[in-house]
Amino acid sequence: MHRYNSLCDDFFVNMNLSTEMELPTNRETILHFFERVQKTYPTMRNFYCRDKGDFVLEEDKDGGNYRWCTVENHRICSWQVNPDEVEDAMGQHRLVLELAPYLLSVSPLDCEALDLLFGFDFAYRGNHNQLVSEALGVGPALERFTEMPGATVINHEPSLTLALDEDCRTQCRVSVETRTNAYQVRTGEYPEDPLSVYVTARQYGSLPPDTTYLETLDRLLGICFDLVDNMVIENVLEPLARTISLK
Repeated sequence: MHRYNSLCDDFFVNMNLSTEMELPTNRETILHFFERVQKTYPTMRNFYCRDKGDFVLEEDKDGGNYRWCTVENHRICSWQVNPDEVEDAMGQHRLVLELAPYLLSVSPLDCEALDLLFGFDFAYRGNHNQLVSEALGVGPALERFTEMPGATVINHEPSLTLALDEDCRTQCRVSVETRTNAYQVRTGEYPEDPLSVYVTARQYGSLPPDTTYLETLDRLLGICFDLVDNMVIENVLEPLARTISLK
């Protein structure tokens, strides 16, 4: 098990390639692409088409560790939940990016954005927003708002996006997504929805000449590792885990 899995209840690694042009949808092309993915990952045997026309190939989800891949109108997605190692998920993502130019006619020129996301889910049945404010704070400028008599935090999803180059094509983002609404706070009835932390590295626009999707993905992987290891674990994940354990 990768050390990231011990930091949360569920850890996942997702890759999304968004395209400017529509992706092919004809039967032969789609089946050929997914058959090639399945050849490498034979346990991905559940294939179906969603109502809006997205094609999906996935593993059974009852084991807690599973893969899936989708081809949408303008997006190719490759995901793995609870990989034993990050490299297990990256192998799947690299395969998809290797196949896409040849089987789906996706040129590096056609790139609208390439994302790599590390996700961390925490199980917490309660007010996610209040928990986040206690664990991470709300910033000095707004801290006194939480001290108002009878106040309850019902919306607090801190997020920060940075550009890593002068033309803002390479960006990274750390964000927290809560899933608690005012009705749940009012009634005290909270579902088992996860509290999520997302660490995303993104490359915008067509790739430079002589640059491949695989090279770009590996560069985004380095950014994600740097963010998680040097900032997010100590300042976000561990405070959330400690605060949940005290509830």
